Amino acid sequence: MSPYIQSLRLRTLPLSMSGIVLGTGLAAKDSLTGMTPAGWSIFAMAILTTLSLQILSNLSNELGDAQKGTDADQQVREAYGLQAGTITERQIITMIWLFVGLCILFGTALIYSAFGSLTSIQSIVFFGLGLFAMVGAVTYTLGKHSYGYMGLGDLGVFIFFGLVSTLGGYYLQLQSLSNEVIWCGIAIGLPCIGVLNLNNVRDINNDRAHAKRTLASILGVTGAKIYHTCLLILCLTIFVFLEHLWVLVVVPLWAWHLWFIWSHESSALDKQMPVLMLSTLVVAMLGWV
Repeated sequence: MSPYIQSLRLRTLPLSMSGIVLGTGLAAKDSLTGMTPAGWSIFAMAILTTLSLQILSNLSNELGDAQKGTDADQQVREAYGLQAGTITERQIITMIWLFVGLCILFGTALIYSAFGSLTSIQSIVFFGLGLFAMVGAVTYTLGKHSYGYMGLGDLGVFIFFGLVSTLGGYYLQLQSLSNEVIWCGIAIGLPCIGVLNLNNVRDINNDRAHAKRTLASILGVTGAKIYHTCLLILCLTIFVFLEHLWVLVVVPLWAWHLWFIWSHESSALDKQMPVLMLSTLVVAMLGWV
């Protein structure tokens, strides 16, 4: 695989789409006209924007960890470009600026598609949210005050992947919000946190050795696995409470996933990352039904 493609971390992309898919589905259900051509255009621009933000975060994460030396002795997963020496720091920085540009391009097109103007109050608010998301993507591990090293990564994922993504996907379609969509945003944010937590449990020894303070390193392996279990159970509980029962199709898979998590350690947990990411997208596709 090309080292450039490897650094994009394509397997993370389905997770980044989950909130947009859920929010758009809820909007389609609540709309009297269903999904119009304009609605599909907004959805497409929202997906392109969120994918660009995710890749921007992935590239910044690789650079930030490399600059802090966190990945220098990483043994529990495949080495990315900087760690493996197949990409230079300058090349990663160039890619980061490229995806900053794509975020701005797609985000601007999204706002214009949704509101028909770039200067309305709604447009200005969404430009602000976009800037907030870009800063969050870059500063997770990059910079002197990266919040991923302060135990705040879980909160960041919840805000961006859960609330902002779901509520934004809904509002861009209907210019309104409801209690249901807020609760759905909370629910889908929980397994998204679970993906980060699983990543941090896998890397816990390496992170502690390099002073990367994650919630998993604070809780310890057992505490982090209890936390992981609670995230998935609470997600399903919220959807059941909202009577969105189709999400229960993932119960057997998540039960097996939790058994695997409790039965394995370290690098073996990496196999469960795509399982949880793809199943979270499935929950998002069914969570509005």
